[in-house]
Amino acid sequence: MRRRLTRLLAGATAVVATVAVLPGAARADNPIVQHIYTADPAPLVHDGRVYLYTGHDEDGSTYFTMKDWRVWSSADMVNWTDHGSPMSLATFSWAKQDAWAGQAVERNGKFYWYVPVVDRATGRMAIGVGVADSPTGPFRDALGHPLVENGEIDPTVFIDDTGQAYLYWGNPNLWYVRLNADMTSISSGPTQIPLTTAGFGTRTGNASRPTLYEEGPWVFKRNGLYYNVFAAKCCSEFIGYSTSPGPTGPWTYRGTVMPTQGSSFTNHPGLVDFKGGSYFFYHNGALPGGGGYTRSVAVEKFAYNADGSIPAITMTSAGPPPADTLNPYTRQEAETIAWGSGIETEPASEGGMDVGWLENGDSIKVRNVAFGAGAKTFTARVASAAAGGTIELRLGSTTGTVVGRCTVTETGGWQTWTSVSCPVTGATGTQDLVLRFTGGSGYLFNVNWWQFAT
Repeated sequence: MRRRLTRLLAGATAVVATVAVLPGAARADNPIVQHIYTADPAPLVHDGRVYLYTGHDEDGSTYFTMKDWRVWSSADMVNWTDHGSPMSLATFSWAKQDAWAGQAVERNGKFYWYVPVVDRATGRMAIGVGVADSPTGPFRDALGHPLVENGEIDPTVFIDDTGQAYLYWGNPNLWYVRLNADMTSISSGPTQIPLTTAGFGTRTGNASRPTLYEEGPWVFKRNGLYYNVFAAKCCSEFIGYSTSPGPTGPWTYRGTVMPTQGSSFTNHPGLVDFKGGSYFFYHNGALPGGGGYTRSVAVEKFAYNADGSIPAITMTSAGPPPADTLNPYTRQEAETIAWGSGIETEPASEGGMDVGWLENGDSIKVRNVAFGAGAKTFTARVASAAAGGTIELRLGSTTGTVVGRCTVTETGGWQTWTSVSCPVTGATGTQDLVLRFTGGSGYLFNVNWWQFAT
């Protein structure tokens, strides 16, 4: 773990930190976020993108110390855009601590994010609802109080094709409620789902927990069958699943999705279909400094078996293949990243996020960039309160062929933005692009966005 210093930013002080990436790690694409620790993935497909809602483990944590949630998105499953933190404990005036695992869903043009937090008044875990007009927020407290509270955690939300919405959650038990059409109220209290060994498998050695179900349910429907994928048998957890002919059971245990592996003693599932493929999200402790309290979200592509069963899935450092190409001739946010080394992100004065705190040798890899017949120029939006530096454009890797070099000079401030351009030669076909940042000592410059032209 490498921790950076505090810097004055746009009239406010921002403290951020970076995860140091080990040499050679840029060949991997899992975990999908490298500059902060993330946990408890909850993917949502909307309007041609996968939006990924995660928790955020604080650096150096020795417990589940979590204060905000984060949002990321991708159109290709390999390049992920950092949308920052649109919801935190401060969103809920009644919340005391523990911004733990939640899930978001879209209905009637609004986005509802169900999360567990400690209720300040009772000291118990309760489930709140954030609502937004955009999948990236900002989210506001929909109710001003908990939607439901019984001291248990890990909500998952599911809208059946009948239009009925369900909220499931629980550890050590498993509960559900039917949500009203407004998604923020319920007509009756929680119903407990019986945790039978037929429904959720047999656990040995723990008389108080006879089934494998532990926490983190993820409920969805596919081809008329209802699935409940969950974290099983603490600790360390594996991922198991059950199926049912209806949304409330009876459930039948079907086996293991992801065996116990990785350096986190917890895991958390999220499954979606996107652009013709099926994807399984999870977390591990694969980054430097990672572990059970400093986790990282990763993803694998898989295929359901012909009978609808889910195959056993193994963690990899490679991640899935690209589901699409990236168009370099439209403006790309600098915080759209397949793999970042040494970089950080921060809110930009022009809106969105920027990549900042760059030092000599830091880099960003962007995968599957479709240059076509060839790019002629490159433009980047940059800012620097220091001496600036150079953006090296390399193909394939940090040591790949240089196709362009853009000089960045001092602009008058870390959020004083200007555009710089440079010629490009040899960027053709579809291949990975690396932006490598070079210069003197200390911080060099920030990058907000970039774009190639023919």
